Order: sequence, then C-alpha cells, then structure tokens
Amino acid sequence: MTVINFNDIALTDAERQPCEIWTRVMGYHRPVSEFNKGKKSEYYSRKCFTEEKAVSHLDYNTADCACAAE
Repeated sequence: MTVINFNDIALTDAERQPCEIWTRVMGYHRPVSEFNKGKKSEYYSRKCFTEEKAVSHLDYNTADCACAAE
C-alpha cells in the first residue's frame, strides 16, 4: 500500500484547476462567470445566511419587529 503525504504536494497556479461557481438567479442556475457587471457586484456583496447567527440576533421584545405587533 502506498501512502501519500499531501503536505509534500505543491502545485503552481498554472497547474490548478479553476473552480466554477454556480448560483441560482432569476429562477435558474448559471455560472457566476457569465453574470453581467451589475449582477456580479450583487452576488459578491451577498451575505451568507446561517441559522445560528439569525437566532442569536433575535430580540422578541422589540417593538420594531413585525411579529411583536401580532
């Protein structure tokens, strides 16, 4: 059995495979590389949603919250 030590493998940027990023926009999936300038800007300014962050920032006693008025 051959053991490969991945720490010994070094690639130059020319040897690396570029990663193509796809995302859903306007109801279908497209590669980000094909977006126009404005849509790319919008994509890169997006913030990733995580449930933990959303739940930790909830304040149910806030009058500004739409659900507090119910």
